Amino acid sequence: MLALAASAQLIPAHGLCSTASVRRTKATRLATRHLRKWMPESTPTTHTAAVGRQRMQASASGNYGEYGYAKDALVEGLKDVYMEKVLPLEKAFMFDAFYGPLLTESDFNAKPSVLLLGQYSTGKTTFIQHLLQREYPGAHIGPEPTTDRFVVVMGGEEERITPGNTLVVEADKPYADLAKFGTSFLNKLECTQCDSRLLDEVTLIDTPGVLSGQKQRIGRSYDFVEVCQWFAARSDVILLLFDPHKLDISDEFNQVISALRPYDDKVRVVLNKADQVDAQQLMRVYGALMWSLRKVFDKPEVPRVYVGSFNSAPFNRDRNEYGEKLFLREHEDLVDDLHSVPRRAANRKVNELVKRIRTARIHALLLSHLKKQMPRVLNKQKAQENLLLNLEDEFAKVRFEYRLPDADFPPIGEFREAVRYLDFSKFPELDKKSDDRIMDVLSRDIPELLKKYDLPFAGALVPLQ
Repeated sequence: MLALAASAQLIPAHGLCSTASVRRTKATRLATRHLRKWMPESTPTTHTAAVGRQRMQASASGNYGEYGYAKDALVEGLKDVYMEKVLPLEKAFMFDAFYGPLLTESDFNAKPSVLLLGQYSTGKTTFIQHLLQREYPGAHIGPEPTTDRFVVVMGGEEERITPGNTLVVEADKPYADLAKFGTSFLNKLECTQCDSRLLDEVTLIDTPGVLSGQKQRIGRSYDFVEVCQWFAARSDVILLLFDPHKLDISDEFNQVISALRPYDDKVRVVLNKADQVDAQQLMRVYGALMWSLRKVFDKPEVPRVYVGSFNSAPFNRDRNEYGEKLFLREHEDLVDDLHSVPRRAANRKVNELVKRIRTARIHALLLSHLKKQMPRVLNKQKAQENLLLNLEDEFAKVRFEYRLPDADFPPIGEFREAVRYLDFSKFPELDKKSDDRIMDVLSRDIPELLKKYDLPFAGALVPLQ
């Protein structure tokens, strides 16, 4: 409720701010924000701003400084380790058939991305244009559902729109796996490119407005929730946008938010168009939103909520004359959060790769264990049926033998369905040398890379076992 406490303190102790003073404050804040955040020629006032300016100059000119070199060198080192030591294991044990496609160079080289989700007319497309300070090709804005497709907004010197069927076959872009959702989805996917300093750093993903009602859900020709989950898994930040007049969470939006639970550390909530309600209504709307989010996320803590009006229009002072200062502070905090995405990108790649390697090792150990339980000649079918029936015991044996945490194992039901029609006797076996090789990646190779390229703003990694 810190945002509401700030709203309650908007009236100064010595009287109200004058209109001229408020306007000067707004102009100063807006000017300072743009100078510090997006213009490399500005004068940095903090260490963060200095690093941001250095990184932007590097991306614009191709002349990387110490930070840019360390970040790129670390990612390159991770790619070499994966291609040389992890990829052969994943291929041998059919990792892609269970957990998704094998990684490619484009997955390592991809820019960090920000995914925007929300019901229709909550201001997603307007929010993107406000960040870019310009329109992007193919954008449509209106009170009705106007964005009917997934739009990947990327940087580029020339403005152009690439259809989804073409996007998934471009080797330098990390979207090839989207082809599995079929032609119907690819017809609702496009990539738009335009010249923007922000897009030199991140990729923005606009999405169709989530609709309510059974009819709209049936009308989709692809699995909307699965597609959202695919983008969420690969995004660095997920923004959920809400409108004060549309706080009801539809069934489909509930499913989308539930699918985001594994990625709740990436989620930020934006209560947009907050200047359209007065201060008292805003307090009630904020409380109702927090209550709804706790129910959907099924946990006492909810993601950070930013309250404001995130567009280029002047604030509506007629509805809430005291909210402008709060909205400006929230606006600055959100922009700061988004501005830090490129700094966290390398760290996220390390984190995701560590989790993937641990998952791949457990996957290999499970298949290898099932192979060892199979008879060499007779009664193979019966033995396999017994193993499928008692998978809980087999999981426990592997967990005990290798002292692995239970949380790292796949859901038993999903694993059972994935292996049901496979021949266990044809699974490969993981020998000690191969297992030691994977453990060396976790205990030696990646830690040495982190030590060699000691990046600023490094966060905590997934604990190594």
